[in-house]
Amino acid sequence: MTTETTSADNFRCGYIAIVGRPNVGKSTLMNTLIGAKVSITSRKAQTTRHRITGIQTYDDAQFIYVDTPGFQTRHANALNKTLNKTVTNTLISADVILFVVEAGTFGPADQQVLDLLPTDAPVILVINKSDRAKDKATLMPFAQQVASRFNFAAIVPVSAKLRFQLDGLEKELKKFLPENEAIFGPDDITDRSERFMASEIVREKLFRFVGDELPYTSTVLIEKFEQEGDLRRVFAAILVERDTHKSMIIGNKGVRLKEVSTQARLDMEKLFGGPVYLEIWVKVKSGWADNEAGLRAYGYE
Repeated sequence: MTTETTSADNFRCGYIAIVGRPNVGKSTLMNTLIGAKVSITSRKAQTTRHRITGIQTYDDAQFIYVDTPGFQTRHANALNKTLNKTVTNTLISADVILFVVEAGTFGPADQQVLDLLPTDAPVILVINKSDRAKDKATLMPFAQQVASRFNFAAIVPVSAKLRFQLDGLEKELKKFLPENEAIFGPDDITDRSERFMASEIVREKLFRFVGDELPYTSTVLIEKFEQEGDLRRVFAAILVERDTHKSMIIGNKGVRLKEVSTQARLDMEKLFGGPVYLEIWVKVKSGWADNEAGLRAYGYE
């Protein structure tokens, strides 16, 4: 996006919450907006489990995007209650909210998220995956149908994957950001540590290569993260609830775990800008997802 040089008095900066039901493309949207992969993606619902911040800075504005877990209604364990609390807490502190829906689809799960939205903050309706609409003429009636349910500040159809209309979305967003000095440095892209990003990358590869076979209750714990010059040594443990889940991840002769490890290492090297030594093992820890104290120990807010 081309920007004009402006005085510090006119600089805009604020937090933008990205919310919606699982699998509407929230993480892809944030990654594309900031031009870097800081929030993991997969086809598996509830991939995002933490409040992830992505930062994009221009001459006249700093956009601080906050990707949230998809609001979950299917499971009522401690993990999902914690994730849903993360969503509601993020909404309270946001300057602007992006409510993301999938073009042509609006169901009870979307409505449940819509019901959470505050009325004292600007909410922009983002209709994602609009490139997939077979008949573009249906987009307008669909937008009107969703708009009748809430007083949106703006409506923007986009395709996060194809970068369609994202410049237009940024222009709309900027109108609602408060006049503030930048909170982060001009080169910052996230407020998360490399250790945290390493665990997220391993978890993404786990979901991608094990897919729907893998139960929802699995997570990644970085047990050791060391740096020697440009080299980073990462020791990660994948936590699962049963021995059968462990063998599922390891795969025949360890092939699947090796693939997860190789692809995770390549992504880390790209993000960190240096060589990575990565070692992963799988541990069985029954009931971890329904233990609130355990969840806090594993970094769930």
